[in-house]
Amino acid sequence: MCNILCVTNRALCQEDFLVRIEKIAACRPAGIILREKDLPQEEYEPLAAAVMAICRNYQVPCVLHSFVQAALNLQAGALHLPLPLLRRLELAEKKRFAILGASCHSVEDALEAQRLGCTYITAGHVFATDCKKGVPPRGLAFLQAVCQSVSIPVYAIGGIGSGNIASVRQAGAKGACVMSGLMQCGDVRQYLAGLQSPR
Repeated sequence: MCNILCVTNRALCQEDFLVRIEKIAACRPAGIILREKDLPQEEYEPLAAAVMAICRNYQVPCVLHSFVQAALNLQAGALHLPLPLLRRLELAEKKRFAILGASCHSVEDALEAQRLGCTYITAGHVFATDCKKGVPPRGLAFLQAVCQSVSIPVYAIGGIGSGNIASVRQAGAKGACVMSGLMQCGDVRQYLAGLQSPR
């Protein structure tokens, strides 16, 4: 198993979304974060059930994103939230999730997420990325400061590929989140292998 978290975006997929999910799950990433925030809950929940079933087959954590009620309904074991939603999550709800993550954009965010019970966080965006066009990246010094401030695993996010992933690990990150690369690459296994053995 590698230390790459796949973050989904079905709009970027060049093939059937669930076919792509199966190809990714077969490579045993650290997890698949189902981040389809444009969907209403009534559409997200059945999609999540399908993705969770695929992930179970490959023993890969499926991390639901933002939709707390869908995660509770599906008895999901993993949930990722933006900090404003994490702050509103009740203690009894938190206890339902073995894996709880949050998106952090500062050392203060990271410390708060850890205090609120997160088992990991994502930190970014580290490098320039099309997903955040025109927004300056926070850089490796930011990532290192976040990693040094918390005792839980930190996954870097934003513009990460084989050419810069080594520097992310050197900054102290446990791993990295990848979205567009895994949604669009021709060969998932080869793409992930490139991240495991970067240039």
